[in-house]
Amino acid sequence: MYDLAALSSWLEFAVRWVHVITAIAWIGSSFYFIALDLGLHRDRNLASGADGEEWQVHGGGFYHVQKYLVAPDQMPGDLVWFKWESYSTWLSGFAMLILVYYLGAEFYLVDPAVADLKVWQAVAISLASLGFGWVAYDLICKSRFGDDNTRLMILLYVILVAMAYFYTSVFSGRAALLHLGAFTATIMSANVFFIIMPNQRIVVADLQAGRTPDAKYGKIAKQRSTHNNYLTLPVIFLMLSNHYPLAFASEMNWLIAALVFLMGVTIRHYFNSMHARAGQKHWTWLATSLLFVAIVWLSTAPMFRAAEPEEARGAGVRFAQAEGWEDVHNIVLGRCSMCHAAEPSWDGLLWAPKGVRLETEYQIAQAATQIYLQAGLTYAMPPANLSYMQPAERAKIVAWYRDATAN
Repeated sequence: MYDLAALSSWLEFAVRWVHVITAIAWIGSSFYFIALDLGLHRDRNLASGADGEEWQVHGGGFYHVQKYLVAPDQMPGDLVWFKWESYSTWLSGFAMLILVYYLGAEFYLVDPAVADLKVWQAVAISLASLGFGWVAYDLICKSRFGDDNTRLMILLYVILVAMAYFYTSVFSGRAALLHLGAFTATIMSANVFFIIMPNQRIVVADLQAGRTPDAKYGKIAKQRSTHNNYLTLPVIFLMLSNHYPLAFASEMNWLIAALVFLMGVTIRHYFNSMHARAGQKHWTWLATSLLFVAIVWLSTAPMFRAAEPEEARGAGVRFAQAEGWEDVHNIVLGRCSMCHAAEPSWDGLLWAPKGVRLETEYQIAQAATQIYLQAGLTYAMPPANLSYMQPAERAKIVAWYRDATAN
């Protein structure tokens, strides 16, 4: 008999692995080409007609790179396209969203203390918000308002702050910051799929047909690529935030997210200026440091203490009614709740690890699968078995969970 919880956990691990690998490839190529474009020597009269060039050394070899402002006179037959990194990152990320936040909505997505949503309502809000983000952003970029890139970036920032507040008003803190990252990443990947790649195909088609490509397509693609460049670092922070309650479980989590976007801009501006040989903008270090200090200070604001249901509800009811529930309830209270509490009694802990609290019947029932995987099926929890959970207690957790899921 297959253990569905274990298989599900391994599937999540596999998808997460793919997501991380493809994200590294996408971010790496994005950073490289932005740095290359900014660092090109454009003060040379190149016989090839290229706009700029740069010599680079890596891995024991020398590379001579040239960039054409619109396109070369003839299209090479072995043109390399950079697109699958972006598509694979978004698709694997969306798969993670389904596996973790949609299928595990009652534990990760919905927080009754924030908004008492049904699972289908929360999933519908999630999907609609991702679609809204791209449509709104794209329409603004294509409007006359989008002609001024600075003005456009300011409006985009306002929209992101508004979405941060919205997400923290409807989802759990963990899901809110993750969704803000998904919202931004959707815009970034859609930029590649709907704008950058189609524009490049138009240029290629013109060259193949013997027509002179219009420079506007390259200009538009570069604008979207620049946006992606400045949004990358905040997205990485938001995707990792679910591991840090200080980021997502604070009452000021929406403001923390807003400052993270500014911090990402200052960091990227420093490196972009350096690559462009415009002088290192050292003031960005001070700005970034001050923003980080503000984030740290905001994170110490009171964590969410809104009342949660005492009794199990929703899908958690079957765990509270399964054979062995009373024993497991007492085991968790005795072995886990000293750390996983609103006010942990373990020395050195100020907040529950990963924001997971296991004090009430509701909290324990909702976290049944994680308790089973981390304290029953494996010995991951308690860490180093500091609370001395016995093998017989772990066996009871396994038997209880399997009884609940067998029906």
